[in-house]
Amino acid sequence: MNEEDLVVILNALTEPVLLVNSDRQITLANRAATELFGEGLEGRNLVHAIRHPDALDSVDEVLHGKADSEAIISMAGPLRETYKVSVIRLDDDRGIDANAIVGLRDISHVLEAEQMRSDFVANVSHELRSPLSALSGGIETLQGAARNDPDAQLRFLDIMEREAARMNRLIDDLLSLSSVEVNERIRPSERVNLESVVESAIAALETQSKASKKPIRLQPPDCDCTVLGDNDELTQVFHNLIDNALKYSRENGEVGISISQRDRVTGMSRSAIAVAVTDQGDGIPAEHVPRLTERFYRVDTSRSRDQGGTGLGLAIVKHILNRHRGKLIVESESGVGSTFTVCLPMEKPAQKT
Repeated sequence: MNEEDLVVILNALTEPVLLVNSDRQITLANRAATELFGEGLEGRNLVHAIRHPDALDSVDEVLHGKADSEAIISMAGPLRETYKVSVIRLDDDRGIDANAIVGLRDISHVLEAEQMRSDFVANVSHELRSPLSALSGGIETLQGAARNDPDAQLRFLDIMEREAARMNRLIDDLLSLSSVEVNERIRPSERVNLESVVESAIAALETQSKASKKPIRLQPPDCDCTVLGDNDELTQVFHNLIDNALKYSRENGEVGISISQRDRVTGMSRSAIAVAVTDQGDGIPAEHVPRLTERFYRVDTSRSRDQGGTGLGLAIVKHILNRHRGKLIVESESGVGSTFTVCLPMEKPAQKT
């Protein structure tokens, strides 16, 4: 194989590949390597591209006779990336001006997925431990000190009922999240009227709205509200958002909902129907906004739990909107309140024949 053929083959690879000689000098870099490390690699020492000592040690091992070697390295940048570096020895009789081939594979997403699974298990365990401890403590007290105390029995039974309900809410949200994730890549095709969906969510929360004396005001839309979607999932989206708005609005505050058409939404390729849910709460500090849709993330942990929150509501919203190719926009002002806007792509107009 001549060098031109080799260049064509290596440039077809999506992973960065470098060829180095016995002096650790780069003799060839494919297109992916140039995009990662920059131009002008050939003729320079490998250390100009890869400075990590573990990777350089692996290269030296191969250049000194070992058949192959591997190393895991992290590279700083706008986002910290982790690569698996694989080094394989090349025989001298191959007619190539190189003694080793160095390949890099980005494994950041694999490690992130593993970390997410680990964090998820830890978070679920933590969320369940508190109500289970309360239930165990209540049972122990009822069997012991409160055995003959009716008032204490009622008090502890009430606590146990609340904690059991909290566990049920957590399990329901975990099941909902799992169900949404399974179908996340399958785009729904049902025609749904968003005004009807929002009205259904409002009706389901009417009792809570009256009990808290926080009215829900829906402005009549001035556009066609039809989108392609899953009626039940979108109902859950607006139920979660309106429920949050009721919980976090100030006393005697109200929840405002508007539906409008937006011709341009950042990150979306066509016009969208925007449903804005606005509360009159304390607002959300700016540093918390980017993390609101993370699982179990809470701005105020104790208040969220007191309100019956599981920390999964906005994560469910995010995954449902991902399936619908939609977007959630959060705007908040301290002391004024927050607006959560759901943007869903408008149905494509029918093709003329």
